Amino acid sequence: MSNLQTILETARRTFEVQSAAIRTLADQVGDSFGQAVEKIISNKGRLVVSGIGKSAIVAQKIVATLNSTGTPSLYMHAADAIHGDLGMVAPDDVVLVISKSGDSPEIKVLVPLVKGFGNTLIGMVGNMQSFLATQSDLVLNTTIEQEVCPNNLAPTTSTTAQMVMGDALAVCLMQLKGFRKDDFARFHPGGALGKKLYLRVADILSTNKPSVKPNTPLPELIMEITKNRLGATAVLNDQQQVVGIVTDGDLRRMLEKKANTTDLRTEAIMNQTPRTIDLHALAAEAVEQMRTHNINQLIVHDADVYCGIIHIQDLVREGIL
Repeated sequence: MSNLQTILETARRTFEVQSAAIRTLADQVGDSFGQAVEKIISNKGRLVVSGIGKSAIVAQKIVATLNSTGTPSLYMHAADAIHGDLGMVAPDDVVLVISKSGDSPEIKVLVPLVKGFGNTLIGMVGNMQSFLATQSDLVLNTTIEQEVCPNNLAPTTSTTAQMVMGDALAVCLMQLKGFRKDDFARFHPGGALGKKLYLRVADILSTNKPSVKPNTPLPELIMEITKNRLGATAVLNDQQQVVGIVTDGDLRRMLEKKANTTDLRTEAIMNQTPRTIDLHALAAEAVEQMRTHNINQLIVHDADVYCGIIHIQDLVREGIL
C-alpha cells in the first residue's frame, strides 16, 4: 500500500470514528442535560467553565461560543483555580468542569471547593463512575468508545465529543433566549462576519450617482459610464425616476451587433428592468442578489428616490464577498 493510500484510509477512519462518537452522544443526552440548560439560563450569575489539559482548551472554546451567543461565561483553568483563581467564582455562578477521566488530581481538589462554595456544579465527563461524575449536581455524559489516536491515548475523539456537547448547550440556550441575528451582530461588530450582520448598503455606497436620460446620445452615455468608474449608469426620466440601467457589458454587446451607432440613443441600449436594492438593506443582501442574478451592479434607491449604484468591488473591498 502506498503512502497516499495509507494517509487517505487513516483520514477516512478518523472521520468515521469521530462521527460515530457524535451520534452516540445523542443517546447519552438525557434529563440531566435539560436540567443543566435550565439551570444555566435561570441563574443570575455567569457560567464558569473549567478543565485541565486538552479539556481546558475545549473549555476556552465553549466559553467563547457562549459569550458570543448571549450567555455570559468565564474560563478558569483547573490548576490555576486551586492557586487563587477561584476568587473569580461569584455566589450566583454555575460552574461547569470538563474532564475525560473525571479523576485528575486537580479536578479532585477543585470539585470539593466548588461544592463548598455552594455553587451548582455541572460535570462534563467521559467516565460516569469517576469522582467528577459522582460529585456533580448535574452530569453531561461525553463517554466515548475509543480515541481515534492509533494508541488510544491522545485526546482526539474525547475532545470532539466535549466540543459538540458544548455546542449543544450553546444552541439550546440561544433557542430558549430567542437569540436572533441582530443580537449576534451586536456581539460581532468586527471582521467579515460582523460586517455581514450589520453593514448596510448606505454605509458603503459611493457618492457618485451616474445618470443619463433615455434620449442621451451614445458618446455622452459612454462618458458618463467611464468617468464614474462604476461600470454602469442609471437611466432617469424627467421625474428623476429610474427607468433603466446601462452597463459596460450592454455597450460591448451593442457594438458587436451594430455597425452604425451615429444616431444611437440610450433608450435603444438600456435594460428597462434593472435589479435594485433599498438603501437601508444589509450589504449581505446585495451580495446575494448579485450572486443569484450573476451581475456586478445594483441600482440603489430610498423609496422612489435614486441614490446611486453599488458595485461588486465595493463589497469586495469591505471583505464581505
